[in-house]
Amino acid sequence: MTTTDHSGDVRLTGIGKTYGSFTAVHPLDLTVPQGSFFALLGASGCGKTTTLRMIAGLEEPSCGTVHLGDQDVTHLPPYKRPVNTVFQSYALFPHLDIFENVAFGLRRRGVKSVKKQVEEMLELVQLGEQARKKPHQLSGGQQQRVAVARALINHPKVLLLDEPLGALDLKLRRQMQLELKRIQTEVGITFIHVTHDQEEAMTMADTVAVMNAGRVEQLGAPTDLYENPQTTFVANFLGTSNLIEAEVDTRNGDDVVLKAGGGKLVLPAARCSAPAAAGGKVLVGVRPEKIALTHADDAGAIPEGRNRLTGRIADASFIGVSTQYVIDSPVCDELAVYVQNVERDGRLVPGADVVLHWNPAHTFGLDAAQDIDAGVETVEEEAA
Repeated sequence: MTTTDHSGDVRLTGIGKTYGSFTAVHPLDLTVPQGSFFALLGASGCGKTTTLRMIAGLEEPSCGTVHLGDQDVTHLPPYKRPVNTVFQSYALFPHLDIFENVAFGLRRRGVKSVKKQVEEMLELVQLGEQARKKPHQLSGGQQQRVAVARALINHPKVLLLDEPLGALDLKLRRQMQLELKRIQTEVGITFIHVTHDQEEAMTMADTVAVMNAGRVEQLGAPTDLYENPQTTFVANFLGTSNLIEAEVDTRNGDDVVLKAGGGKLVLPAARCSAPAAAGGKVLVGVRPEKIALTHADDAGAIPEGRNRLTGRIADASFIGVSTQYVIDSPVCDELAVYVQNVERDGRLVPGADVVLHWNPAHTFGLDAAQDIDAGVETVEEEAA
């Protein structure tokens, strides 16, 4: 496949969707390059599935255009678009065996000799030995791979995946994430994947669009979104962030010096997406795994030049690979700190006074005018 092939590009220009007075998707521009694995990530109701359905032709846009390669497909019905969709429900034909489920699209198009193509597709999804079984004899993950094979055999320019792993248990979901990534790499076609699962999007996709309330909040590679969130929603929705309210004190070369709870914190100016004028407010962010925890008795051993906060351990949860601490601090209630279980300090128990410290390069700054809790999932949302 040549890198100049743009026939599998997906270009959305000013595409939006309203239902009466409700705006499901605000007009957005998005380009998904040929051969990439692209994820639309967000909580339920954010507009990601509606966007996918507009690409598929299952939903008529209220404004804007959908291009696949050079072709304007905005008003084409789904069956005339070089696109196939895999849904969470798989929708396999229960009375047909796996071979015939995969062959269905070819037979419907009048293709006479399907054997070679079906066998190749079953090999791709590693189900060659299951060809004569019925769907109910397969596991959820295997059924999911049949649905992918059935979609891919039509050689679509784009494969759309709508929460395809949602019905699987955690372990199987993780296996299938790697499996789908392998399949996409082998076939080299454009995958657009809708999910509410942050880990899933970050594991599989080259590029992730984080959606919130019908808008793309931030677009980028998973690492960039995680390390350099531009909004509180992205900082909180992708993993966990500690956000601390601080005031700009001075500018020192490439760094911004901030006052927080009587102490000073240093933030690289390049990692601050907020205006950093003296006296202005900034939300200082740091991920829990970037923070080291030292018992207050050993505070003198902490190297110079690190950002520091004092606090007291409120709670500690041992989860195998790490211990997750909740720290009460003068600057912030319930700071999260994740410490790998390599050399555990037995003194780090609830009630202990501690110093939290980290490399200033791991600090990011956000506009304090935003909702500090945007993107934080509540227990009710997770249960929904």
